[in-house]
Amino acid sequence: MDIDTWWGLVGRAREAAGDRADDRDPPDDPLPGALTDVLAALEPARIVDFAVTAYEVTGSAYRWPLWNAAYLVEGGCGDDGFMDFRDGLVLLGREVFTRAVADPDSLAGLPVVVRMSREESGWIGYESLTGPVKAAYERAGGAADGFYAAVEAADRGRIRTGEPAGEHWDAEDADLARRHLPRLAALFLD
Repeated sequence: MDIDTWWGLVGRAREAAGDRADDRDPPDDPLPGALTDVLAALEPARIVDFAVTAYEVTGSAYRWPLWNAAYLVEGGCGDDGFMDFRDGLVLLGREVFTRAVADPDSLAGLPVVVRMSREESGWIGYESLTGPVKAAYERAGGAADGFYAAVEAADRGRIRTGEPAGEHWDAEDADLARRHLPRLAALFLD
C-alpha cells in the first residue's frame, strides 16, 4: 500500500472521530472504532497491506530522540511503552507524526501534551494498532485465525532495525533533556 493511501485511511478515521481524534484517553476513545470501520470497507488483502505499512511507518519513528521525548511526556517509557507511543502518534495524523519524528520537541505544541504536563486528562499512546486492524480484517471476511499469518507472509523478508536511530542521550538527565528537548523540558521538568 502506498504511503499516501495509508495516511489517507488514517485521515478518514480521524475525520470520523471528530474533535476527539487527538486524545487516546480511555474509556470512550472513538478513533480505534472509526479506524476499524474505515478499514472494514476494504478487501482483507488490502487490510493486510495496511498492517504491513503500519510496521514501516511506526518503524520510521524508532528513534532515540523521539523515545526520549516520550520518556518526558509519559514520565518514563520502556520498550512496550514506546511501541504504544508510536502507535498513538500515528493516530494523531500524518502532519503531527512527521513533524514529531523530525523534531520530537514539537510535541510540546500539542494541546494533549500540554494537558498531560498539567496532569490533566489526556494520552497519546495507544496499546496497539493491531487490534482495530485485526477487527477490520475479520469484519471484512478474513479468517479470524488467519490475520497474523497473512501479515507475516506479506511482511516476509523485510529487515527490521535492531537499535533506534539518531543520537542517544540519558533520558533521565534533566540537563541533557533541557538541551535536546527544551520546549518539552519546560513543560515537564520546570
